[in-house]
Amino acid sequence: MKAMYLVIEPDSPVPIFQQIHDGIVEGILQGRLNHGDLLLPVRKVAVEYGVNPATVKKAYDQLQEEGLVRTEPRSGTVITQPTKPTNEQRGQLRASLRTTVARALAQGFSPEEIHKTIDDLAISVS
Repeated sequence: MKAMYLVIEPDSPVPIFQQIHDGIVEGILQGRLNHGDLLLPVRKVAVEYGVNPATVKKAYDQLQEEGLVRTEPRSGTVITQPTKPTNEQRGQLRASLRTTVARALAQGFSPEEIHKTIDDLAISVS
């Protein structure tokens, strides 16, 4: 089982389940969590971080819906092998980016600034 190093900020406007989700995604991205790694059980994460088990389960369920983990009864939750994105995943990405781009445009960012930011992020995470 892989220890998780999550930073949970209870006073953050970001819901705790989303902080857990995002922390695991970052762990995968940074190579701290790899294909085949077993995540800590929901109850153990809940106790370790002082949150409700339903909150952790919600984060794990979202990760499973996104195809980043799979949960096997009695085995636990495991990081999955990256695969070719599905049409559903493409649609989810598009919807998420649409909201982010709309907010950025409403805040006064130019399309060029948004493209540059996306390019910079893609380079920094690869």
